[in-house]
Amino acid sequence: MRIIKADIISKEVARLAVEANYFLGSDMRNALQKGLDEEKSEVGKEIFQQLINNANIAAKEKMPICQDTGFAVVFIDIGNEVHIDGDIYDAVNKGISQGYKDGYLRKSIVENPFDRVNTGNNTPAVVHLRFVPGDKVKIIVAPKGGGSENMSKINMLKPADGIEGVVDFVLNTVDQAGANPCPPIIVGVGIGGTFEKAALLAKRSLLRPINDRNSDEKIAELEDELLKKVNQLGIGPLGLGGIKTALSVKIEIFPCHIASLPVAVNLNCHAARHKECII
Repeated sequence: MRIIKADIISKEVARLAVEANYFLGSDMRNALQKGLDEEKSEVGKEIFQQLINNANIAAKEKMPICQDTGFAVVFIDIGNEVHIDGDIYDAVNKGISQGYKDGYLRKSIVENPFDRVNTGNNTPAVVHLRFVPGDKVKIIVAPKGGGSENMSKINMLKPADGIEGVVDFVLNTVDQAGANPCPPIIVGVGIGGTFEKAALLAKRSLLRPINDRNSDEKIAELEDELLKKVNQLGIGPLGLGGIKTALSVKIEIFPCHIASLPVAVNLNCHAARHKECII
């Protein structure tokens, strides 16, 4: 049994929170450049160039890519041969608090949804734990901005709605969102499971590299179809028109009940932030 002290978890979470907000992933940077090369709208091209410049400045000056530094969503895979010496939830929240302080990141979390009093340190984080084989711990910190999160939806479709119903729901969700999630966006789709499982599938799908396709060829084809149809909506970069509303569509599926077809759509803005480590 390998023992990992909770303080190490805290230090890594703090580091990842800062890095996720400062440094846009290379896959996203490449996708923005590809968007610039392929966009037909002159306004859209200018927006892509500004987004690229913004990411470069953020990395060089070590400052946030976006003023909305997000709700801290933390995914942790714990090996079954690992013992965490301490409270892992407390460790994660200490790390988020420290990272948001050290990185001068905006604190966006309110204690009570109705009283709206800021917690002052961007905690608590939303933590998703998963137990896996091995003696390692994998941590992913994915700050999620409010604009794109607010445009996300879930729907309990009927099995008879089938693929056509799923496609219509995804397209309607993106169309109604318009400019609000700050396109170009990444579209995460979770299909199957239960109400809450579909939402988690959609959110986890956003962690995949932007050029990654689902290993199931039929699902990969559906990803391609949805990306094409989303970009035909004409919303474009920042909602000002163009052929690049989305840079990618990611779908994750899970078995479901014979009576249901849950579908969740979790949108991510162009600041698609997540950083990970293995300890």
